[in-house]
Amino acid sequence: MKSSKEAVQSAAKEFLQFVNRGVSPYHVVEECRRCLLDAGFIELKEAEKWEIKPSSKYFVTRNFSSIIAFAVGGQYLPGNGFSMIGAHTDSPCLRVKPRSKRTKQGCLQVGVECYGGGIWNTWFDRDLTIAGRVMVKSGGKLIHRLVHVSRPLLRIPHLAIHLQRDINDSFGPNKENHLVPIIATAVQEELETGCSSSGDACSAANTTEKHHPSLVKVLSSELGVENEALLDFELCLADTQPGALGGVYEEFIYSPRLDNLHSCYCALKGLLESCSGDSLNEDPNIRMITLYDNEEVGSESAQGAQSNLTELILSRLSASSSNLTAFQQAAPLSFMISADMAHAVHPNYQEKHEENHRPSFHKGPVIKFNSNQRYATTAVTASVIREVASKAGVPLQDVMVRNDSPCGTTIGPILAARLGIPVVDIGAPQLSMHSIREMCCTSSVLQSITLFKGFFELFPAIRSTLVVD
Repeated sequence: MKSSKEAVQSAAKEFLQFVNRGVSPYHVVEECRRCLLDAGFIELKEAEKWEIKPSSKYFVTRNFSSIIAFAVGGQYLPGNGFSMIGAHTDSPCLRVKPRSKRTKQGCLQVGVECYGGGIWNTWFDRDLTIAGRVMVKSGGKLIHRLVHVSRPLLRIPHLAIHLQRDINDSFGPNKENHLVPIIATAVQEELETGCSSSGDACSAANTTEKHHPSLVKVLSSELGVENEALLDFELCLADTQPGALGGVYEEFIYSPRLDNLHSCYCALKGLLESCSGDSLNEDPNIRMITLYDNEEVGSESAQGAQSNLTELILSRLSASSSNLTAFQQAAPLSFMISADMAHAVHPNYQEKHEENHRPSFHKGPVIKFNSNQRYATTAVTASVIREVASKAGVPLQDVMVRNDSPCGTTIGPILAARLGIPVVDIGAPQLSMHSIREMCCTSSVLQSITLFKGFFELFPAIRSTLVVD
């Protein structure tokens, strides 16, 4: 696959718009929803009856933090397979506690909880803001609203080197005591408002008392509601510095949340581009992307990959009064790409990588292997994706960890076990995984989109050549 620099950079810049808007899982789903509606997809509700038609496109959300979109092949019949790509909408971050009000040494602070396995020292000395979901009471209804404050509101300052001379030798902040951002000083708040916030939220009776008035005021102002209308919220801290192209040749992407918004975006674009031509009308399968919340904390939630969401959707789409075993027939004819970012070889720490499995930038998506089932790839599923990549003109790489190194995991093994569907784990190579700002190469966006588009268009034909069971 040889693409012009212009095409590579255009795809990367479009992705940056997506990641800069996707400041929380809820905003990721909102952005996906907008793109799908613009492309003619029809929104469904889990609680309603569905009337699914061939050559038509649909999507459904759960908790507004997970989304499943699918396009029904023109030749689809119950019992046919599903061509699926799965990814996750969440990233490691700090989240505002339900009672966040803290005051120390004249500083108003916001209590936060660590979500996932972040590199927490990278959150120091960053210009932070808040984004997420707020539940508002309006007109007798409980309404979900999204909020994103674009300006810097919070900061977690480092302790000066003069007071900890060994900081460059070892720095391990206490996650409860040291990861507490400052939002204001008590004296400035008193000058601005005529009263000062003090103490904590132990005895708070309502939402407005659980948090500093300054935080509550920002939220109510952004949403255009009274303070008393705020019921509860799920707020992520986010870096205000947007993602950007970098490097002397602008071949890199420096951005928050590459893990795993890169995969979400490429899966979405792959699905949309595969539906733009005539191939969907000839497809016997249902093309589907499944973007889940809570992967970074184990996927065990109503909206996570361990939930019944996928199984319910697949069985619902397979349902037929004339074929009561359609779903059971569909599973072995289906295939899922579990798309999650991979570790590129680090030039300063090359000894951390297995010597024959060192993925590089610009050399294509990475197939992940682990015999202990931390990844779901098998020889069969790797062969299928290699065939897709060959026909699509996309190079591939392989990765596995050293025997003396721990191995991460993905939604792949979870869904393979839960659904009995063949799964391959694959991802674009990146550095600084789980840092507040991560790094990948620009070419990986277009390569991944091309691979995923090719998968949707080519898998049924490739599956027909597969002889295993």
